[in-house]
Amino acid sequence: MSTSDVLVTGVGLALPGVDGPADLLRTGPTGGEPQVDPAARLGKRGLRYKDRASQLALCAAADGLRAAGLLTDALTVPGTTVGVVASSNLGNLDTVCEVADGIKETGVDGISPMGLPNASSNVIASTVAIRYGLRGPNLMVCNGATSGLDAVHWAASSLAAGRAERFVVIGVETDNRYVRGLLGDPAGQLLDGAVALVVERADAAAARGATGSAVLGRYAREGGIDQCLERLVPEGGEAPGNWFVPEGHGSGGRLPGGVPRTDLSEVFGSASGALGVLQVAAAVSWFGAGEPDAGGRALVMAGTGRDDAVAGLLLVSAGPGA
Repeated sequence: MSTSDVLVTGVGLALPGVDGPADLLRTGPTGGEPQVDPAARLGKRGLRYKDRASQLALCAAADGLRAAGLLTDALTVPGTTVGVVASSNLGNLDTVCEVADGIKETGVDGISPMGLPNASSNVIASTVAIRYGLRGPNLMVCNGATSGLDAVHWAASSLAAGRAERFVVIGVETDNRYVRGLLGDPAGQLLDGAVALVVERADAAAARGATGSAVLGRYAREGGIDQCLERLVPEGGEAPGNWFVPEGHGSGGRLPGGVPRTDLSEVFGSASGALGVLQVAAAVSWFGAGEPDAGGRALVMAGTGRDDAVAGLLLVSAGPGA
């Protein structure tokens, strides 16, 4: 099989101001909305020693697995068929800094053995896998601006290689004093939330009677936006119905001016490693909204020339007539 045989069969959300996928298309900023309360979503049991990024990821993953029909009271498919890829650049920075501060103040004897595992960068992916019994490949991507789309691509490539039948792909970031300190105390809004996608081999979805909402198309990773566009939408090729642009890139680019540009950072704030996953979820929601000029194709892109790379992904609606 190829990566073009991969469907998005579920979307899960743990975002402020978002009750369901349709809210991903809102136009007003979510900065004044209450933060997500993981205990209210999942119950307090098992959350006590988990960092906030892992708690948010658990919320989004459960939501996505249920939306895909893979989770009721328990997992509905063998755990060995489900892998996890999580993307977060800054998610557990608070834990790492708190551990470092604790060692400085009290020495290693003062560090909690329950909290210390949260300082590992792969804690988000492993926490989700352990909680829901997902025993397939488990990966954590911390790859800068392109991290979220890279995570989607890693999942699709692993499916094409036969490593699993489906993956939960999670993008999560948190907003706290450590993150803001590292970023130079930005004045703007930062994402504090998580998004999950269930991406699945088409044959595996069909075998359990599931349908997809979108098909993963071509992926590219290049040094700049125009180079990435050339790979994904060559001159004379069919333009997408919507372009989910890199953060802060609300205009410009080689695509025709009539192609709408959607900058999700204007709504949800700077999303770092969660951006690509958030963009794919928003594109799926856009397909579901049945926009009259959708054309059945959406382009998502993260990173600019200021970053080490630009990643892009084409999505095709799996709906009738697409």
